[in-house]
Formats: sequence, structure tokens, C-alpha cells
Amino acid sequence: MPTFETHPRFERDVAKLTQEQYTQWKRALKVFIEAVNTRQFPPHLRVKRVRSVQGVWEMSWAEDGRATFEYGDERRQGETHVYWRRVGTHDIFRNP
Repeated sequence: MPTFETHPRFERDVAKLTQEQYTQWKRALKVFIEAVNTRQFPPHLRVKRVRSVQGVWEMSWAEDGRATFEYGDERRQGETHVYWRRVGTHDIFRNP
């Protein structure tokens, strides 16, 4: 099972999600968790690098729902560590 850490800004972003957005985010997160160790993500998550910031990745969890993250050093041997940076609409790309 991968390990996760969140940026304080991510926590504030989550608190701003509507109930519908939060439900969509959690549904996509479940799929993300199942795929992250292999980094073979389903196409609908559209996981890709953020061009403007080195080392930062994005995923889509709804038509206008995005999250940004970084891969971190393993906390448990053989398990991917993810550092969640932002979650919300396209507006998060102003400061991903």
C-alpha cells in the first residue's frame, strides 16, 4: 500500500471542495491508489507532468477537477510515497 503526505494547502483545498467534488475526488483517489505503485494509470485519470514545475505531476478526477502531487522517497520499502500538493479546479495551476 503506498504512503501519502499532504501539504497544508492541500488540506485547505479539500475543505473548499463541494460535497459532489469531494465524492468525485475520493472515487478517483481509490483508482489512483490501486495504480500508483506500478505508475500504470487508467487513461481517464490523465496523469502527467506539470510542465511549469519540475517534479510535480497532475491527475484529473473530474471534468474540471485536478490534483497535483510529487513522488517522494519511500517510507516503506517497495512502496511509492506521494506528497499531495493541491486539489480543486484548474485554478490550482496558478500555484500548483
